[in-house]
Amino acid sequence: MTTATTASAASPPSSASAAAPRPRGRLDWRLRFAALSLVWGFSFLLIKVGTDGYAPFQVTLGRLVFGTAVLAVAMALKRERLPRGVRTWGHLAVAAFLLNALPFSLFAYSELTIPSTLAGICNATSPLWGMALSMVALSEDRPTRVRVAGLGIGFLGVLTVLGAWEGFHGLDAMGTAMALLASLSYPIGWIYVRRTLAGSGESHLSLTGAQLLLATVQLAVVTPLFTSVPSRLPVLPLLAIVALGALGTGFAVLVQYGLVAEVGPTTAQMVTYFIPVIATAAGVAVLGESLRWSTPVGAVVVLLGAALTQVRRKGA
Repeated sequence: MTTATTASAASPPSSASAAAPRPRGRLDWRLRFAALSLVWGFSFLLIKVGTDGYAPFQVTLGRLVFGTAVLAVAMALKRERLPRGVRTWGHLAVAAFLLNALPFSLFAYSELTIPSTLAGICNATSPLWGMALSMVALSEDRPTRVRVAGLGIGFLGVLTVLGAWEGFHGLDAMGTAMALLASLSYPIGWIYVRRTLAGSGESHLSLTGAQLLLATVQLAVVTPLFTSVPSRLPVLPLLAIVALGALGTGFAVLVQYGLVAEVGPTTAQMVTYFIPVIATAAGVAVLGESLRWSTPVGAVVVLLGAALTQVRRKGA
């Protein structure tokens, strides 16, 4: 799952930083990359299991609480402080809504009516939405023929996944729309962060910790208004929520930050292309979800289009 962080969007590496040696982690970056792919790929399965026992907003709130707790421990160990400045916190509140509270909630609600496999594939459309939006919102991000072609191919893949020639038969329109809207929310958040928080001077960990904290507060306000206290606490869904927050959000953000610092954002974001594959395999193998031929075929086309949208001009 594209659990975007403010830091990765707000702090693109400069030419000077690109020339400097990158820090190396204790564990080979390929192993951490694989771990991140697995954690985010299984997140859609965990959402499905969590919503079997709890309301979607409760799943999202629990996810954010445990994710924020992991970030808080990391900040304490590194003696990091939360950001300062009212304006910074205001921008972080918007980023928290667009990058965490909104998409997490939409995915949770979507999986009430659609398979986790479809939700995972919808998540892979984020680069396509990002390319389309950047053509309008980011003047420095000029499209090329290859990237425009990738955009068209990617959305053709989306239509294939949804079975457009059959009139989208058998799919829940509302659930699918919510999953696609969740995927759209991520690039909107990235663009907002690039315009408002780039070069803020705060540490990556500090910004991300504050972002998750604000998202938790937002869900803590909303959840009691739309849900009631559970009369019982199913253990398996609760464990799924704990894993979703601690691993799929908190741990994953820390691993993502380390990968960006070591191998750069371009390589680190390649994890996006493995998530739907793992999400599909997990949904079929563990949850027994059915799979039509158009789903994997369309997913491959989506990923091909998404990869092409990331191709840059030489020297860019």
